[in-house]
Amino acid sequence: MTGKTVALIVAAGRGSRAKRDDQTGPKQYVPLRGEAVLTHTLRRFLSCETIDKVLCAIHLDDVADYNLAIAGLDDEQAQKLMPAIFGGDNRQLSVYLGLEALSDDPPHNILIHDGARPFASLDLIDGVCLALEEQVGVVPSIPIADTVKRVRDHKVEETVDRADLWGAQTPQGFQFDAIWRAHKAALDMQDVSFTDDASIAEWFGLDVGVIMGELNNIKITMADDFDRGERFLSKGLTVRMGNGFDVHSFEEGTQITLCGVTLPFHKKLKGHSDADVALHAITDALYGALGAGDIGTHFPPSDPQWAGASSDIFLKHAVDLVTKKGGSISNVDVTLICEEPKIGPHVAPMKQAIASIMRLEIDQVSVKATTSEQLGFTGRGEGIAAMASACVMV
Repeated sequence: MTGKTVALIVAAGRGSRAKRDDQTGPKQYVPLRGEAVLTHTLRRFLSCETIDKVLCAIHLDDVADYNLAIAGLDDEQAQKLMPAIFGGDNRQLSVYLGLEALSDDPPHNILIHDGARPFASLDLIDGVCLALEEQVGVVPSIPIADTVKRVRDHKVEETVDRADLWGAQTPQGFQFDAIWRAHKAALDMQDVSFTDDASIAEWFGLDVGVIMGELNNIKITMADDFDRGERFLSKGLTVRMGNGFDVHSFEEGTQITLCGVTLPFHKKLKGHSDADVALHAITDALYGALGAGDIGTHFPPSDPQWAGASSDIFLKHAVDLVTKKGGSISNVDVTLICEEPKIGPHVAPMKQAIASIMRLEIDQVSVKATTSEQLGFTGRGEGIAAMASACVMV
């Protein structure tokens, strides 16, 4: 891997200080605008042209959460992502294990970044890489603006001169061989406290340079940081609405698929694919919000490869298209119009199926049903219609 630059994302921590009332797992897997904090972090580095590969250190207990977090990456991003490694009991050990995993085929440079710091810009990442052309190590930092107090037992002991004080951020960049030697030397130093990789480099005698960091490059540390992150992601976004409508007639059969759920029924819906009228309407609503045509544009019914295809393929494609454009889905709402089957008893599993396909929370999905009062083709029991709307933030 000579000459390459790898980003090591450290995401094995438990994040207890950032606990929210509705949080069920570590902070790096808590959703921000529908995607895990870690997903936002990974996508920043996977989208950066100066980064050749990305390696993530995760906790042994978080494999399922991690797999969900990377499920929304596109093919190009997924190819840059190396198989995750398991971290250690603390950050220093996690970084050590990540460096060890790379040591057999080491890159020239390594950028080490906190998994819970999702807003580092591409310019900042590029800036760290550029600085490594002339320096062994470099840390993005922000000058301390507030007056600094040394406090003990909730009482001020003294005011500290802030003139030369800077707050360190990540990604911290290093020439790989140098930081690998430093970490190996520091592994057994139980009596020395290292708070970041730059402190290990300093202890080892490496010169570490500083470039200007970014105020928005926050680390999700306290519960309020989630709200700040939501506001940051919302800034400058455009709300885009899309509508979808689809109709399928009945034919002889023994089951029907609606909203991704297969129900026993004395008929089936006629169509080139599985004819899931609800998922088709939602898919068209997403395409409509993006101005990206409709299902027929992307999956022509004349193409035999889509014969009998499961409609979740179409919906996942629309969701991925939103993600590739840097957007997120706020909510979807679908209404089924039919005399039968009865939809009410199946609403809960239908919502769950849609949420799973679209990688949404269940409260972002609405499924409703109505009849047409025995009017028209749906009233005569000849088929089912579906209307859907979707709100996309881009």
